[in-house]
Order: sequence, then structure tokens, then C-alpha cells
Amino acid sequence: MQNEEGQNMDLYIPRKCSATNRLITSKDHVSVQINVGHLDELGRYTGTFSTFALCGFVRAQGDADSALDRLWQKKKAEVRQ
Repeated sequence: MQNEEGQNMDLYIPRKCSATNRLITSKDHVSVQINVGHLDELGRYTGTFSTFALCGFVRAQGDADSALDRLWQKKKAEVRQ
């Protein structure tokens, strides 16, 4: 729900899994959200990061590591790291 100024007024905004596009519900207590920092050419942190959310289903299957690696390889090409 948005007000007249276009700001979100909802108390709960559900997330989606970055690997499977599944909705992460409020009862999914196994899900994680990971921030991966961006580096410059000298290997120093630039202050920016990419956020990835993984649902409990991906983690239970044991695919979280490969999914995060695949997501970061795709994102790395976008941010040119």
C-alpha cells in the first residue's frame, strides 16, 4: 500500500529468493540474506554491495553454495569486477 507521496506504508514486504524466484514467507526461518561487497581494482572495498536472498528450500537441498556462486558470477559481469 502506498500513500499520496508514493512511499510504501506496508509493515511487511515479502522478499523473493534470488536463485528460484520463490516468495520467502514470514514463516521461512531458514532463509538468509547475504550482502557481497564490491571491490576496486586494488582489492579495496568501495562501500557498495549486492544483496542476495536464499530461501530455505535452496539451503535444504544443499544448493546454496552453487546458487550463490552462479548469482555472483552473473552480477560480477554487470558491475565489472
